[in-house]
Amino acid sequence: MPKLISLRCHRAWLIALLACAAMIASSSAAFSQQPSGVTAAQVNESIARGVRFLKSEQRDDGTWEERPLYAGGLTPLATLALLQSGCDVTDEAVAKALKHLRSFRPDATYTAALQTMVFCHAEPERDLLLIQRNVRWLEEHQIRAGENAGMWAIAAPGTPDHTDNSMTHMAMLALYEAERVGVMAEEETWRLALGYWRRSQNSDGSWGWGPGYPGTGSMTAAGIASVLAASQRLEPGDARVAGDAIACCQPQAPNKQLDAANSWLARNFSVNRNPGVDYWHSYYLFALERVGRITAQRFIGDHDWYREGAETVVGLQLPNGAWPSDLDEEHLNDKRVSTSFYLLFLAKGRRPLLLAHVKHDPLGDWHRHRGALHNLVASVEHAWQLPLAHQVVDLDPATVEDLLQTPVLYISGHDAPRFTADEKRKLRMYVDRGGFLFFDQSCQGGEFDAAARQLIAELFPEPDAKLAPLPPSHPIWRMEQAIDPAAASVVLGVEVSCRTAVVYTPGDFACRWELMGRGREYTYAPEVRSRIQQAETLGLNILAYATNREVVFKDPALPTVGNDDVVDHSRGQIRIANILHPGGCEGAPGALRSLLQLADRELNVTMAVPQEVSLASPALFSNNFLMFHGRSSFELTPAERAGLKEFVSRGGTILADAICANREFAESLRRELGIIFPETPLAPIPADDRLFTPEFGGYDLSRVSRRRPGATEPRAVTNDRPGGPARAGGGTTGAPQLEAITIDGRHAVIFSPYDLSCSLEGPAPQCEGYSRQDAARISLNALLYAIH
Repeated sequence: MPKLISLRCHRAWLIALLACAAMIASSSAAFSQQPSGVTAAQVNESIARGVRFLKSEQRDDGTWEERPLYAGGLTPLATLALLQSGCDVTDEAVAKALKHLRSFRPDATYTAALQTMVFCHAEPERDLLLIQRNVRWLEEHQIRAGENAGMWAIAAPGTPDHTDNSMTHMAMLALYEAERVGVMAEEETWRLALGYWRRSQNSDGSWGWGPGYPGTGSMTAAGIASVLAASQRLEPGDARVAGDAIACCQPQAPNKQLDAANSWLARNFSVNRNPGVDYWHSYYLFALERVGRITAQRFIGDHDWYREGAETVVGLQLPNGAWPSDLDEEHLNDKRVSTSFYLLFLAKGRRPLLLAHVKHDPLGDWHRHRGALHNLVASVEHAWQLPLAHQVVDLDPATVEDLLQTPVLYISGHDAPRFTADEKRKLRMYVDRGGFLFFDQSCQGGEFDAAARQLIAELFPEPDAKLAPLPPSHPIWRMEQAIDPAAASVVLGVEVSCRTAVVYTPGDFACRWELMGRGREYTYAPEVRSRIQQAETLGLNILAYATNREVVFKDPALPTVGNDDVVDHSRGQIRIANILHPGGCEGAPGALRSLLQLADRELNVTMAVPQEVSLASPALFSNNFLMFHGRSSFELTPAERAGLKEFVSRGGTILADAICANREFAESLRRELGIIFPETPLAPIPADDRLFTPEFGGYDLSRVSRRRPGATEPRAVTNDRPGGPARAGGGTTGAPQLEAITIDGRHAVIFSPYDLSCSLEGPAPQCEGYSRQDAARISLNALLYAIH
């Protein structure tokens, strides 16, 4: 089992992996990148172009020219799209729109619903009275009797009332968002709406535009989201309160109607058209995003709905940033509506993942409290003022890189969870790369407790990685809100190097999270409220510790520039990075920067700001030269192996060294390189190799000093220039003992089993390796070799 990485490396690794799961880095001078699917950069640029188009269509008074029959509806729709796309309330266009909306009194369903969603997203505390007003309006205008009871209608002068499922869906989304900010609708409103959706469902599980209409993708997705929202509000949850007692893990009644609707959507899934009709594709994807979000499902059937949808949407965008009109005959050629809905899909679907709920056998045991994580994530969103999401993950088909898209994996249950050997291996590799495991026992008295403890011990057999109660000094007790450990539920943890990487709560936090939200906690007895508050606070604290609140991940394809770093893009640059991996990549944090400073001073070579990059990241290919050092054993994932091989095949060069001549790292590197390059194994570089000569503008390395622990550091010589002789000192002397994978006569991977990196940082008499001066010479020669 590989050793564990430290906090510094874990954070850098996590930031790189989470953001790059769907990315391909842009081309560099050294390499050209062929696109594969859609990239995060392309999505971001697409959103930015769409935003610019919408802003260009805004009038001076903050409005957008409205459409007939929907007066006042386009302005809140466009405003909502801007807000979700990252324009905050200080943005000029948003500020003008909000000023108008606060003075506009809606008199139609779409207008009231969209305006309510804008207020809930922008400044809900400021606009609380307006949200309350709109909720009352929506309730008053719901159809309360007859065959259409539970629906909403368009009432326009000179036209008959127009009832359809789209308006009902939008009204219910508005009520749902209002309740998330504390404005409650009457139960009867929800009850009538839920009854309508259940009555109007087609026999095949779909919904159409209204009762009796054939099913469409947009309306089926709308029906699923609406039924789920109403069910969460009305039906008994998986945890219930009776007086001062909380009953957890209540029986879960099957929902055959939702099962049938989800099955229809999976069978008819498409991102290229609205299943069942040839229009309203943008609205369909908007509704599809709501299904993915409210169910926390990354996949609908076998389809990764966001990735597939994003690729389609980016490809449809017009040169001016708008999207083609996809509306029905009544609303042809209105690109503002389609642009708004497509922006809502792209922007909302990319919310940062806070955690993922791990599915496991026995069947269904993993989600005994189905609403718990929805409520917890909503609480974190409110506390951090950030849009967040969670997903369900199946370990069997997932890769380690898939898992690393989320900083926390949450594992819960009542019975003993069953994982295969391969799934356990993925969990360990996930933690080794910076992930965090959160175990939570559901419904005390089952076999989960003993099984979870056994699994944790199996995953972390190291003597110093034992499950133990968190001490009172642990940051988890105070990350968000201070809580008294003596009065709190038990929280156990496992220390991984210098961080807690595993937390186990035997007290069933999910049961209490299930009872949170939408104002329900105010109806409970004080003792129950106190227990719920404690679970909420500890949940917030644990997630704050696990993520360091770093959930808006920066694209690693972009250069990291500190306040004191200036990158001169007017000159050609060599791009160099340190490889992130679980074998102690943090062991010599200053080595890379030292090498760049030496290259600038000694060789007059312009280097880009140093970076850290994962072998699985598309950002890898924006670099020319990589450093790969470590001090413990490790194992690469298939994606990391493929990335390393591809980097080399494109002409990149890697300089690797074992920090302090660590044998475990050296053995792991040799094993991994043997897997990646079975036909070209590592071999010693001959003493007369060109790498050891001044041929490329570097140094004569025929005699260098290699230090053994306890040997005297050779006297530093500061006035040597490229091409000068190497100086001998204490310890073994001679040509460097390097190995290489040589492909078509080129050393693609250069490996020193003796230390270079620690010596680059400064004197390292405790390490077996090269003197500081000679470590610099060897590294610079390798860099010059790679450039030429």
